[in-house]
Amino acid sequence: MLSICKILEAVGEAAQSFVSQIVEAVRTVFEGDPETRRQVAFSVAVIALSAKMAKADGVVTQAEVSAFQEIFEIPQSEAKNVSKLYNLAKQDVAGYDVYARRLSGLCSSVVSNCALLEDVMDGLYHIAKADGVIHEHENVMLQHIGEIFGLDEERLAQIAARHVHPEGLDPFVVLGVTKSTPFDEIKRRYRELAKKSHPDNLRARGVPDEFMRIAGDRMAKLNLAFEAIERLQVRA
Repeated sequence: MLSICKILEAVGEAAQSFVSQIVEAVRTVFEGDPETRRQVAFSVAVIALSAKMAKADGVVTQAEVSAFQEIFEIPQSEAKNVSKLYNLAKQDVAGYDVYARRLSGLCSSVVSNCALLEDVMDGLYHIAKADGVIHEHENVMLQHIGEIFGLDEERLAQIAARHVHPEGLDPFVVLGVTKSTPFDEIKRRYRELAKKSHPDNLRARGVPDEFMRIAGDRMAKLNLAFEAIERLQVRA
């Protein structure tokens, strides 16, 4: 979180052009330190887009604040810096789509494995659902951000299915397969997704350690999905 202070020093107080300044700051402030740069890129993406999402439904609930704090364990000494970053993003005249596009471009130029963008989506869903419901405006925004990130319809459906399942978890959607997919292929798919969600791979993408709680929830949903399909195979 000390990195947030450096970013704020680089962008100054001008919220009007905040999106351009902060992306350039991430790109340049940590030049020569790719690991820190990846972590800051992730943090900035979730903080800024969370601010825009809070603005989308017009209210920030305590549950959303708590969900945000689950992703970022903010030291008391850095609380003001993170709050300032959040508020600057919220006040910026640029829409969330501008943020998403710039951050997507930053990912492609800074991070070799842009599965990072799917990690950002998980963080945003985690915050959006914290008050017990994903509002229509939030859902539209999440879908649009995913499209801007280059996630196809199937991938977006998988991410959403891990977080939103009012009629019960759909194991086939969660794993991105169909009922007619051969079980060996389903098993292969599950193992690929599990490997991608391993803490070591997440850290390599720049995801902070605090996020591992959400990554654990992702892994739990993958396990539940595979086990459900496996039980169906036994009964068949």
